Amino acid sequence: MSTAMNSFSSKVAIITGGGSGIGKEVAIRLVKAGASVVIGGRDETKLKRAAAEIDPIGANVRISAVDIASPSTAKSLVDVTTQTFGGVDILINNAGVFLPKPFIDLSESEYDWFLDTILKGKFFMAQAAAKAMKLRGGGSIVQTGSLWALQAIGATPSSAYSAANAGVHALTRNLAIELAQSGNKAKAKRYFECLMKIAGQSTARPELAQARAFLAANP
Repeated sequence: MSTAMNSFSSKVAIITGGGSGIGKEVAIRLVKAGASVVIGGRDETKLKRAAAEIDPIGANVRISAVDIASPSTAKSLVDVTTQTFGGVDILINNAGVFLPKPFIDLSESEYDWFLDTILKGKFFMAQAAAKAMKLRGGGSIVQTGSLWALQAIGATPSSAYSAANAGVHALTRNLAIELAQSGNKAKAKRYFECLMKIAGQSTARPELAQARAFLAANP
């Protein structure tokens, strides 16, 4: 294990979308490296199964079944994490959704679903975590973005998804400037999340989980 991965002793992380895929794999790596984690997601049953894989003993993992699209979720995740483990050092802002649909057929409620989950959810989760991190002298915020924010793919029409993720990339650039003064580091890691979702796969690519853990350890 690398020196970077050994640096998580006594660190505390919140991982949204932590019940499967990349989120779960990051949690496994962080716990193995000495961190405590709280994983969030909408499916409590899935979260419980993930927690058993992340830390079979159960000492260094907690779950919170919440919908990241609601701003109150961010505060509740931070509160649970602080009450259980004493504070927040790392946020892996990973939750997202993907469903290809032609632009001309997209409804207002579907548009809101993408924007609320991907952009609004990440915005208020980062805000709540940054406030908590400030109390501990700073921390790391790793945002999951998408290549679909930078390019259009004809085979997967995704206007609302792409627009929401473009907002995440812009948000992250702004946070990197604003939060640097308070010791927080905001970063974005783009990956082909949508390709995995389209294929119906929930398996995580280990190198992507490793990259997120590395970013969290190396501001």
